Amino acid sequence: MTSLGRPFFPLPCLMLVTDRSLAPLPLPQAAARAVAGGVNIVQLREKDLPARDLLALAAALRAAIAGRALLVVNDRADVALAAGADGVHLPEDGLPVAKARRLVGPARLVGRSVHSVDAAVRAEADGADYIVVGPIYPTRSHPDAPAAGPGLLSQVRRAVRVPVLAIGGVTAATAAEALAAGASGVAVISAILGSEDPEAAARGLRSALDAAWAEVSRRP
Repeated sequence: MTSLGRPFFPLPCLMLVTDRSLAPLPLPQAAARAVAGGVNIVQLREKDLPARDLLALAAALRAAIAGRALLVVNDRADVALAAGADGVHLPEDGLPVAKARRLVGPARLVGRSVHSVDAAVRAEADGADYIVVGPIYPTRSHPDAPAAGPGLLSQVRRAVRVPVLAIGGVTAATAAEALAAGASGVAVISAILGSEDPEAAARGLRSALDAAWAEVSRRP
């Protein structure tokens, strides 16, 4: 644990962002298999669910991953607290980081999605524990959003000290490029949930991340 009681942020991080419409199994089962393959943070992101159903799903996910990975809830600090999750993940247009911190307290993670260097700097200054940057590559989940490319990761990495994750079209084939550009890990949706075997898909991403992390760590 950190001095503030928050969980250590796992590095290199493989974050699964949920989309139950893609999952080949009930979402808690799919997430559990992904965790078995190497996912170390699950972000519950099901924006169409009302609070009661989202809370029930958060509880089911928490039971399924059984402490083998961290669980954060997208946008809903109230649900994160009620579910005993490890933190809340804020969209760029969501609650201010400082206000979310006051809601969830010092013992939970607060993350922020950003699309620019300026937004990343503000998020860190406001107390974000980590930042998710993207979309880095073309992605099916946001087909109209222009891909920023790994250059944005490099710019954000130079501007902040907290962990930076790449999101948007990341695959096992591009994970190494993302880490070489400065990412501390990746966040994925379809690369795992779009597979018939979430565990095998996660294992492929984990292997690529670990190899790339070892390579980056050897650099002077």
